[in-house]
Amino acid sequence: MTTLSKGANMPVTVSAVRAVLSWSAGPGVPDVDASALLLTGSGRVGSDGDFVFYNQPQHASGAVRHLSKQAGSDSLDIDLDALGRDIERVALCASADGGTFGQVPGLHLRLFDTASGVELARFDMEAGTETAYVSGELYRRGDGWKFRAVGQGYASGLAGLARDFGISIDEEQPAAAAAPAPAPISPPSAPRVPGVPPPSVRSVAGQGERSVRLTKGEEDLPVDMRKRLSLRKQQVAVSLSKHGLTKLTARVILVLDASGSMSALYTRGTVAGVTERMAAVAAQLDDDGEMQAWTFASNPARLPDLVVGDLPEWLRLHVRVGQLSLFGRKKPPKGLLPGQVDMRAVGIQNEEQKVIAEVRAFVRNHPVPDPTLVLFFSDGGVYRNDEIERELRAAVEEPVFWQFIGLGRSQYGVLERFDTLPGRRVDNVGFFAVDDIEKLSDPELYDRLLTEFPSWLRAARQVGILR
Repeated sequence: MTTLSKGANMPVTVSAVRAVLSWSAGPGVPDVDASALLLTGSGRVGSDGDFVFYNQPQHASGAVRHLSKQAGSDSLDIDLDALGRDIERVALCASADGGTFGQVPGLHLRLFDTASGVELARFDMEAGTETAYVSGELYRRGDGWKFRAVGQGYASGLAGLARDFGISIDEEQPAAAAAPAPAPISPPSAPRVPGVPPPSVRSVAGQGERSVRLTKGEEDLPVDMRKRLSLRKQQVAVSLSKHGLTKLTARVILVLDASGSMSALYTRGTVAGVTERMAAVAAQLDDDGEMQAWTFASNPARLPDLVVGDLPEWLRLHVRVGQLSLFGRKKPPKGLLPGQVDMRAVGIQNEEQKVIAEVRAFVRNHPVPDPTLVLFFSDGGVYRNDEIERELRAAVEEPVFWQFIGLGRSQYGVLERFDTLPGRRVDNVGFFAVDDIEKLSDPELYDRLLTEFPSWLRAARQVGILR
C-alpha cells in the first residue's frame, strides 16, 4: 500500500478499483457523500448522465457505481476496462451535508483492487470551510491508468463543483413561471386578416382536402398558443391529405425520454416545444383531442392525459426532469401535485423496452376501433436491443404504429435497423433522427412523422390487423 501526499500520483495496474471515502462519524459531524464525475478530454462531462452520486447511482455504461453507504464511509466501484475511450478522467468527489469538511475528522480516501481486495493507496486529507471536495482522480496515461491525490475543495458546495465540470443544475422555478418558449412555427401560406381564422379552422375544405377539427377547450388557450395550434393543425391536415387520409381518426400516444442525457433538452425547453407540436397531431387525429403520455428512463411512468385546453399547465407540471436533483435525497418531494411524477422513481438509465411493454398493455386493456400512433422521443443511448426487438416484434400483430424520433445524439441501435429486419408480417416501426428539432419547420416535421404511417395502415388492413 502506498501513502500519497497531496499532488502525488501512482500507476494503477489493475482493471477495476474501489474508492472508499472514510471519516470519523459522530455527534455534530456533517454527513459525507462520495460521488464521481466521468470527464472527457475537455475536462468536462459529456452529459448530466456522467455524474454518479446518491440520486444517480450507476453510469449508463455500468462502469462506475455508487455503493450502499456505511456508517463513516461511502464507496464507488470503477471498472477501468469498461470506461469508453472518450472518458479521460474519473474525478472522485465528496460533499458535506450540514457543515464543512473542516468539521469532518479523519477524512481519507483509500483505493482497493476490486478483484483481490488489496489496498493500493491511501490519501489523508485536511480541509477548512469547503463543503465539496475533489479527493482524487483516475486518469489515462498512454494505454494505462494512474491515480492522483488531488485534495481540492469548493466552498460553493456540490452544486458549484458539479457546475464547474459542466453539469446542469436545476434551479428552483417560481410556481407561476411561464412554460419555455415553443419552437418556431411556419407562417401561413396566405395573408391573414386579424381576428378571422383561416377557412379550414371553420371546417371548410376544398375537394380532396382534410378539414381542421376544432378541439374542445381550444378556445380557452392563450391567444398565441391558440394561433400556433391552429396553424399546426393545418400542417398536420396537409400532411395527411398528401397521403389520401382525409377522414382518418387515430389514438395518439406520446412517450418522452427522461434519461440523464436528456437534461439539457428539458432545461432549454426543447421537450416542452416538442410536446406542444405533438399536441397538434392529437388534436387533429383524435376524436376527443386527448393524448395519453408516458415518461421513462430506468422505469416508465404514465403522465396524466394531455387535454388541449390544459396545455399550458400540462407543460409546466409534467414536462420536466422533476425531482431528480442534487439535493433531493434527504428531503421530501417539494410540492408534488396530483398526477405529477417523482422523477427519482423513474431514474436515469435507458430502458425503452419497459415503457414499450407498458404502452402495449395499455392498448390491449383499452381497445378502440381506431389505430394507435405512438410518438416516441429519445436522444439515443439504446443498449437493450434484444429486449426492444422482442417487444416490437410481438407488437406487429397489434393495431399500433411506433414512430421513433431521435433528438440529436446517437446509438439508436435496433430502432434505426427495424425497417430492414425480416420475419414480420408488416413494418410497424418508423424512425428518423434530427440534429436540432427546433430548427425543423412544422411542415417538414409533420411530413416526416406521418410518412410511414399510411403504408402501415394499408398493410395492416390487408392482413387483418386493422379492419
